[in-house]
Amino acid sequence: MSNHHDFRLRPRFYKDIDENVDVVRQKFIDYTKRVPSGFLMKIRDYHIQFSIQGDKKKYWSPHLTLELEKFTGKEETATHIRGLFGPSQTMWTFFIFLHFIIAGIFLVFMMFAFSDLMLKKSIVNDCIIMILMVVSWILLYVIGRQTRANGYGQMEELEQEFNKIIE
Repeated sequence: MSNHHDFRLRPRFYKDIDENVDVVRQKFIDYTKRVPSGFLMKIRDYHIQFSIQGDKKKYWSPHLTLELEKFTGKEETATHIRGLFGPSQTMWTFFIFLHFIIAGIFLVFMMFAFSDLMLKKSIVNDCIIMILMVVSWILLYVIGRQTRANGYGQMEELEQEFNKIIE
C-alpha cells in the first residue's frame, strides 16, 4: 500500500477484477469456511468486514471494509472493489465524539469571548481555552497517526489475505 504517508487517517484503495461480482462474493464466502486463526470475516450482501481477532487484536488493530460493486466499464462481468482500512467502529466513533466535544467547547468559548469583547471585559481566559482546544485537536490528530502507524503491519497482513482471496 503506497499511501502510508499521506494525510488521511483511513487509507482507501480500489481494485477492478475481471470476474462477476457474485463469483467474487462467493470467493469470500468460501474463505470464511477456512479463515486462519487471528482473522474474522463478516459478509452481508456485497459488504464485507475483515478484521484481526484473538491474541493479535489490540486497540489499534485495523479493520478492512470492502464493498463489491458491478463495474460499469467495458466488461459487464467485472467487479469494482472499494477497500477502506480503519479502526474498529467503536474506536472510530469515540475518536469522532472527542472531535465534536472539542469543537463544541471551542465554539462555546468563542461565543463567550465575543460576548465579553462586546461587554468590554477581558477575553484572556476565553482565548486560553480556545487555544487549548486547538492544541487538543492537534494532539488527537497525532494520536490518530500514531495508532495508524502501530497498526500498519496488521494492515499489510489484512491486505495479503485479501489478495489471496481474490486470486
